[in-house]
Parts: sequence; structure tokens; C-alpha cells
Amino acid sequence: MASFDYDLFVIGGGSGGVRSGRVAAALGKKVAIAEEFRYGGTCVIRGCVPKKLYVYASQFAEHFEDAEGFGWSVGESKFDWQKLVAAKEREITRLEGLYQKGLANAGAEILHTRAELTGPNTIKLLDSGKTVTAERIVIAVGGHPTPHDALPGHELCISSNEAFDLKELPKSIVIAGGGYIAVEFANIFHGLGVETSLIYRGKEILSRFDQDMRRGLHAAMEQKGIRILCEDLLQSISKTADGRLAAETLKHGTLTVDQVMLALGRVPNTKGLGLEAAGVTVNERGAIIVDAFSRTSAPGVYALGDVTDRVQLTPVAIHEAMCFIETEYKGNPTSPDHDLIATAVFSQPEIGTVGLSEEDAAKKFEDLEIYRAEFRPIKATLSGRSEKTIMKLIVNAADRKVLGAHILGHEAGEMAQLLGITLKGGCTKDDFDRTMAVHPTAAEELVTMYAPSYRIKNGERIG
Repeated sequence: MASFDYDLFVIGGGSGGVRSGRVAAALGKKVAIAEEFRYGGTCVIRGCVPKKLYVYASQFAEHFEDAEGFGWSVGESKFDWQKLVAAKEREITRLEGLYQKGLANAGAEILHTRAELTGPNTIKLLDSGKTVTAERIVIAVGGHPTPHDALPGHELCISSNEAFDLKELPKSIVIAGGGYIAVEFANIFHGLGVETSLIYRGKEILSRFDQDMRRGLHAAMEQKGIRILCEDLLQSISKTADGRLAAETLKHGTLTVDQVMLALGRVPNTKGLGLEAAGVTVNERGAIIVDAFSRTSAPGVYALGDVTDRVQLTPVAIHEAMCFIETEYKGNPTSPDHDLIATAVFSQPEIGTVGLSEEDAAKKFEDLEIYRAEFRPIKATLSGRSEKTIMKLIVNAADRKVLGAHILGHEAGEMAQLLGITLKGGCTKDDFDRTMAVHPTAAEELVTMYAPSYRIKNGERIG
């Protein structure tokens, strides 16, 4: 019987890696985990957590304006970018410490080094040059922003990684991309007083979301003053004589700004990881190919989270880690369930969504009932804002099952989490109708839309 240095070796200290390593160690397994940067991964260090903190920061300008409509007199306000960056750093450092504390308390060995595979069961630790062995290896190294090397001047641009720690807040910025990262940062920078333009090659932002959510958010962003240039793209970036950046576009000429941010997708961190030496197969994007139980092509090697390019969301990586534990250490083969994942775009207003969009549902079901409400939220009546909330339910007419729920409005992300439970449980429109409303709330619209706004039969809209 082969003898190994570790029962489990985890490469990557993000959400998926830490969860699998911590739980395995708590079960009595000999575990080591290696991280070359900071524990917490993309989510804690340069993703979800700092982003949400910056979203909060960017909302205060509107809060101060709204206060007057409710009888408050707010004095002169001033924003300090350096204070926000420092406060963010303190918080993510605290969280990083909690991640390491959890690992240590469980008995895992914590390594601060890059680790690369040298064979099916062997790992090289680059800081010491030492090679160790493990019965099982989990690769959870995540991904990084696409550098877009083909763009002339791309080296002058920043990604979401650098956006959190700029030395000073730019006066103007162009953000390339139309996904949730681009959209969220456009709202963040605009809310902090930056003249913001978003440029996207597609016809509409947020390509995978329901059309009503996409159009509604687009209109709200433009109403706030964010410039959105769809069906256009950057051709080149160059420095001007005064040290600014000239962003040459295909259709809108040259945009001269202080900063250009590329948010054009993310790619897995598999380069130079030694996957070939271990017999681990990747696809054309460099993502590790896994089966239904997160097993790679190499025996004893598993992959979790963004490095597999299945669903790039932190809770998904954690879920996949727990399925790995159930399968490998508890004798309970469990495949990750990637169906009906609730998600949110922390734009302003937010989008919260779960299930099928109207467009996707129409391709799969013959007869749909669409329930849609658009209204001015109660807070806007005194603040004087003209913003609108949109709520939408996609229902299969044959069995009344709710196939999708979509919200554009304040706290949409919080509502989406609860709707995720509802749809996961297979609730029907009749279940929604039987539910008493909580008044006065925006969410009550979800249970008071009794008659369909229109129907879709065989892909054609009726009514």
C-alpha cells in the first residue's frame, strides 16, 4: 500500500480550497493547503467582499440627496478615496485571518507558497523546492481577469484586481465589457463621482439575463449619467501628452480619460501549474475538465470552483467542495447541483434572479404565462427619484410551475436568495397566489400579480 505525506493536498486558498481543506482536516485527515498570494481567494481579497463594500460607499451620494425629501438637511459631504481603500484593506485582512484560523483550528498545515504538480500524486513547493506527495489533490486556484493581449495598449489598462487599490480616484474612466463585473464597477465609479463610460460590443448589457432586467438597468444607468456605448469596442489605448489615456473606439471616436478598465471575462489560473505532468486534461480555455464528481482525468486529482469554468460563483465553489467531502470522505457520492442558482448583480438598482429568462423559457416550453409589474418604489415618492422597480415571473402554463423569477430594484439580491429556495422547492404560481403579502414592501408584488401580463405560445407573444 502506497504511503503519502498527506491524505489531501489543496492547491489554492480561496473559498473552495479552504472549505475542502478545513472540513477534511476536521474529519481527521492529514491536510496541507498552499496559497501563493493571500488566503481568501478572489472573493475575499479582490472580488465579492471588497466590491460590495465599494458598492455601499458609492450609494451614499444618492442617500444624502434623498434625505432632503424626508425632512433631513444634510450638510456638505466629502469623499476620501484613501480612507475607503484603507478601511477595505482592514476588513479583508480580518477575513483572511479568519480563513487561516479556521484551517489551523481544524489541524490543516498552512503553506504560503506556490505549489505545482510534478506527477499524479506529487507536488512541488516553489518557495523551498521541496516535493511532497498526497493521496488526493484538490486544485482550486480560481481564475484571473482576461488581459486582452490583442488590444494595443492593454498594458496601460487596469482590471478589477487593480481597481480596488488605485492610488487616487480618477476623474474619468472607460470600462470595457458588458458583464456583471463591468456593470457593477461602472455604477461604483459613477457613484463615487467619476465620469463613467461603459463600452460593450453586444447589443445590450448583461447578455445572459432576462431582457426586461437588461433594458431596465440600462435605462436606469443612463438616467443617472453613465454613458453606455453598445455595439462598439476599443481599438487601441495610448498615452496623451498630458499623461491621460486616449481610448480609440470603433464607432465613437477617441475617448480621453484618466483610466481604462478591462472587464472582458475571466480565465482559469492553470498556466504553469504542471497539469500535463500529472495527466490532467484542460479544455481550449485552459479550464480543467472534470466529471460529475469533480474528478479530473488524473486519478486522485480533483478540481473545484472557477478553475473548472462550470459556474463562476463563490457559493458554487463552496458547494462543490462539500460535495467532494461527501463523496471522498463520507462514502456518500454527491454530485454538485448547478441547477436553479440564484444570483445578483450589485448594480444600482440591483438585479436579483433565479431560473430561466423569458427568452430561454420560450425555447423550452410551448405555453408560458408572463407576470410582470413595473412601479415606482415607495421611497422614491418622497425622494423625488423617477426610478422604477421591475418584477417578473415566468410560469409554465401546463403545470403552473414557476420557471424563473427576476427583480430589478433595491435589495433585489436579498429577495433572490429567498426566491431561490422557492423555485428550488418546485413552487407553482398557485403557491405564490396563496401566500399573504407583506405590506408595504416591494416584494409583495411577487404574490399579488394574479393575472398574466401576456402569454408566449410556441415562441410568439400573445397579448
